Amino acid sequence: MNRIPIAIVGLNFGRHIINQLTEGPASHLFNLAAVCDLDPEKAATFGQRFKVPHFTDLDTLLQEAGIPCIGLFTGPAGRSPLLRRIVDAGKDIITTKPFEVDADAALEILRYAASQDRVLHLNSPGPCLSPDLACIEAWQNDYDLGAPVSCQQSVWVRYNEQAGPEGNWLDDPLRCPVAPIFRLGIYLINDLVSLLGEAAQISVLSSRLNTGRPTPDNAQLGLLFQNGAIASISANFCCADGDHYRNSMELHYERGSIYRNCGPNRDPKALGEMTLVMGTPEGGRRIEDYQQVESMSGDYQWEAFAKAHRGETLKLSTTPEKIVAGLRIIEAMSRADQADGYAQVENSAC
Repeated sequence: MNRIPIAIVGLNFGRHIINQLTEGPASHLFNLAAVCDLDPEKAATFGQRFKVPHFTDLDTLLQEAGIPCIGLFTGPAGRSPLLRRIVDAGKDIITTKPFEVDADAALEILRYAASQDRVLHLNSPGPCLSPDLACIEAWQNDYDLGAPVSCQQSVWVRYNEQAGPEGNWLDDPLRCPVAPIFRLGIYLINDLVSLLGEAAQISVLSSRLNTGRPTPDNAQLGLLFQNGAIASISANFCCADGDHYRNSMELHYERGSIYRNCGPNRDPKALGEMTLVMGTPEGGRRIEDYQQVESMSGDYQWEAFAKAHRGETLKLSTTPEKIVAGLRIIEAMSRADQADGYAQVENSAC
């Protein structure tokens, strides 16, 4: 099958996506056809490296009839107007988390893209249920686990970052609120929305330990969900232990617990490990089920994007409302960060 031409816009983070297109999991589906960045030197460098046309102006790129798909990897603030221009040009789009900082703007562009029959996918939440979340959903039903009670999640990496050039969104606490949660923990927020629904209230703690940025590098988010479940997300850019980006999860139900990528004694060859523990205080614990998964929530679903672009029907698990439910949590987190550490989450009817 012929590969689909795609242009990558925004080459700070987009350079990592180019690797997926040229030698990674998307290389058999898509063909890098152009690159675009506001920085002329950067655009030219990547254009020359990959022998593709380079652009510094999005609208000029959008006039290229032979490029039906755009990968938009600019910063999240103000992404919705860019997306609308791409939709109006008749292109399908794949983009990244966090989708937007303005939840209302995000909901509007998601609904607008659907009304124009344009594909608009992002990696978190992905358009289809990822294998790890599908495993959790199946175990909930197959083993009659009961109501969810609590969930603890963690993600970490060591970056040793320094402040960027003036105006960098990563250094702005309003555009990058509670930075470790906004940049890393957003995956876990979206997982929680998928599993537990809408949040009602949140709290935040943060600190600066090693970073040269004015934004924090160590943070924790607490969440109370409308169904009564309580969750926490711990994220930091401080820990170097060779086990980064694991997105570990302990998910407790009335009659069992599910563990994803928890603890040090895991199969080093497994991308994701899922373990179901059940039992009673009298009879003790037992490992009731165990699965390894080859893809995790947050991975780019290139196969689904290619199928959607070609007009094939997908079994979608994500809706505009679910995407925005995660953004409502981010908005509440930003308000809490600027106030006393607590905030209510607006309802988004997901």
